[in-house]
Amino acid sequence: MSAVLEPGINLRPMTDDDVDDVMAIETAVYEFPWTRGIFLDCLRVGYCCWVLEDGDEIVSYGVMSVAAAEAHILTIVVREVDQKRGLGRQMLLHLLSLARQRKVKTILLEVRPSNDAAIYLYQSVGFSEVGIRKDYYPGKNDREDALVMGLDLKTY
Repeated sequence: MSAVLEPGINLRPMTDDDVDDVMAIETAVYEFPWTRGIFLDCLRVGYCCWVLEDGDEIVSYGVMSVAAAEAHILTIVVREVDQKRGLGRQMLLHLLSLARQRKVKTILLEVRPSNDAAIYLYQSVGFSEVGIRKDYYPGKNDREDALVMGLDLKTY
């Protein structure tokens, strides 16, 4: 389940010092981005917060919470110019590996039904739809539902 990182790519835990670079990506990629405070809170409470660097630049990040035997992938983001390089998959596989190490049995995540690329990625590693969260995501004129996806690590 591990991914081989391409040359020059480094995977490491996120630190407070990374939050400015993470926020630059977050605000460029999302119309309704997380705040700096959300990332700092995730670090403060001990969530699994990781970055992928290409050389000395952060190109991707992921955040996952773990409690008891369940994990929740909160975000995986790849800088727009670095998308379609497999970096999102590398981050996802790393988070799944961390979940396994922590004896997680089930992993959940939410994704916009309109995000075909993310849905394809999650399905390609075994996630399946387990529900819908109505009006979960903000939108320009309305709210968008979230597709809830789950993966049973006991059988994966």
